[in-house]
Amino acid sequence: MSIEVKVPVLPESVSDAVIATWHKKAGDSVRRDENLLDLETDKVVLEVPSPVDGVLKEIKFKEGDTVTSQQVVAILEEGAVAEAPKAEKKADAPKAEAAPAKAAAPAAAKSGSAELPPGAAAHAARNDVNPADVAGTGRGGRVTKEDVVNHIKVGGGARPEQRVPMTRIRQRIAERMMQSKNSIAMLTSFNEVNLSKVMAMRKELGEGFEKSHGIKLGFMSFFAKAAANALQKYPVVNASVDGSDVIYHGYADISIAVATDKGLVTPVLRNVENMSFADVEGSIAGYAKAAREGGLKLEDLQGGTFTITNGGTFGSLMSTPIVNPPQSAILGMHAIKERPIAENGQVVIAPMMYIALSYDHRIIDGKDAVLFLVDIKNQLENPHRMLLGL
Repeated sequence: MSIEVKVPVLPESVSDAVIATWHKKAGDSVRRDENLLDLETDKVVLEVPSPVDGVLKEIKFKEGDTVTSQQVVAILEEGAVAEAPKAEKKADAPKAEAAPAKAAAPAAAKSGSAELPPGAAAHAARNDVNPADVAGTGRGGRVTKEDVVNHIKVGGGARPEQRVPMTRIRQRIAERMMQSKNSIAMLTSFNEVNLSKVMAMRKELGEGFEKSHGIKLGFMSFFAKAAANALQKYPVVNASVDGSDVIYHGYADISIAVATDKGLVTPVLRNVENMSFADVEGSIAGYAKAAREGGLKLEDLQGGTFTITNGGTFGSLMSTPIVNPPQSAILGMHAIKERPIAENGQVVIAPMMYIALSYDHRIIDGKDAVLFLVDIKNQLENPHRMLLGL
């Protein structure tokens, strides 16, 4: 029985997808729920599993083709078994000696321990390219046929150049950044936070927290809870513009920026005002793992009323984060550096962090932005008060 493999139903905000990788070729046996291909949208990479056991009878689109929701991309023959390769005729001695060398070439075309896609393997074999020398740009560092082609093009040049099409996710990031620049009157305010009490609390309670909840106590839960508390006090920072209206959100759905090989994604923690520190840390860890492994769902990235991004992970000392519309504000965390500060008339060394709030000046006045940032500073410098909801 023939079974159609279709593109999953895409949400209204996603119009189409690009076939990033075929993991099977026509004639291959497949098992139910085995991944057939990867679809790259402007938000996430989606896996399309086989609905049945059988044989991949026909592939209707190649890698790089654009497809739409519910479009048929392949035909499966349910219950069929892949044909065994036909026995080769015996050849003369000279030809028989050459055969093993030719057959060995595709087998050598591997990237680490995983086989290359058939197109990449064949192209590498034909051009005597060692896949280990090719930088992979596919999912999980996988070497694609395009990587092999580009490697051949620039391999012998003294001034190499490489032209690579933007991924759909990168195109979407570029589009959103330009939308933010062109549609928002953006302004950024800065402050600095003494994190000595937060660090002392993590040192004192971190081991017990991890034993109790199975997750480490990081910095992001402190910032997420502080932001959620401050958003309740300054609701305009949690609002968004819709035409000539301002929509005030009575909940704190906070987008957490996560860096991946394909670009920045922002999965959403929903109702952070009601979450515990353990809930926040567990959700962030789960999203980070899913982002690295390409397992984020579209619904994980939709919504969000406010964003937190941590450039300090990569060593950034100070930056002006860009607002993600239709949100109206974003909080930027940065690297923690020990610096001399004045405290009670004495110079002391303290772990300091610059924090930044970029905001839409059309609806958020400078006063509200500054008070919001000061509120976060006060909570982080007195975390015991934050835990008590003060």
